[in-house]
Amino acid sequence: MKVAIFDFDGTLYSKETFQLLMEHLKQHPTHRSKYKSFFRKILPLYIGYKIKLVPEAKMREGSMQIYANTLDSLTKCELDQYFEEIKENMRKHFNAEVVARVQQHHKEDMHVMLVSGAYTPLLHSVTEGIEFDTIIGTDIPFTANGIFDKGTAIYPIQGERKTEKIMESLEGNEIDWEQSFAYGDSYSDLPVLELVGNPVAVKPEARLERIAVERNWPVI
Repeated sequence: MKVAIFDFDGTLYSKETFQLLMEHLKQHPTHRSKYKSFFRKILPLYIGYKIKLVPEAKMREGSMQIYANTLDSLTKCELDQYFEEIKENMRKHFNAEVVARVQQHHKEDMHVMLVSGAYTPLLHSVTEGIEFDTIIGTDIPFTANGIFDKGTAIYPIQGERKTEKIMESLEGNEIDWEQSFAYGDSYSDLPVLELVGNPVAVKPEARLERIAVERNWPVI
């Protein structure tokens, strides 16, 4: 089996999901009252990151936990609707060439995967109509009756966790890695890009661009 693995932020979606989520909360007609509390909690973490006391991975992980906790009064159905509200806005900023690659790899009978640190229900909502065989994102914990599970921490899918989840998802299948593809925009995507014989850098940040040039990888 051949696979094609796509990142989301900066790759399929040309912007940053978390920035849009913050703006969505800030402007929301029903939930904007929660923004001040969210901002007060996230500010020390962000300042710690900017002065290099908090690693970027820890800052991102903490931010996603704080954001999810801010919406802990919503049921699973209500949260799905909350994410649905920004779907069309996000889709305006999809990279058309990357979408075409998703469709192309499906025609080639590859197993097409979307692997991202974004919240899983958001990924399912915003990619509706774009066929992915597997979507791996950051799950938001809910109880069996659809209530936010405050006792379970979220597990953001970033860095090496992406590779772990990919391997876990594909367990039991014989993968032709040399003929497989991966698409990413940042240096943190490198472990996934190095899994395959056909890595593709998408509007890469400087560190990844240098590597792509050195290794003669295609760049979108």
